[in-house]
Amino acid sequence: MGNMGIWQLLIIAVIVILLFGTKKLRSLGGDLGGAVKGFKNAMSSEEEKKALEETASEKATPSVEKTAPNAEKKTETKDKEQV
Repeated sequence: MGNMGIWQLLIIAVIVILLFGTKKLRSLGGDLGGAVKGFKNAMSSEEEKKALEETASEKATPSVEKTAPNAEKKTETKDKEQV
C-alpha cells in the first residue's frame, strides 16, 4: 500500500491536470520557481553582506600585531632623542 507505482503516479497526474488545467499548473510552477530563485538571491546577498562587513571591519581596525612594532619603533626613537 505504501509503494506507489508509475501507473498510480500517472493517474494522479492526469487527475490534477484535469482539475486545475495546464495554465494554472504552469503559472503555479512559475510562481514557485520565482519564489525559490528569490530565496536563493536573498541568501547569497546576506552572505555577501557578512563577508563585506568582515573585510571592512578588518580594514577599519588594524590588528594589534601590526601597530605594536610601529609603537616600539617610535618609543625607541624617542628614547634615542632624549639621550
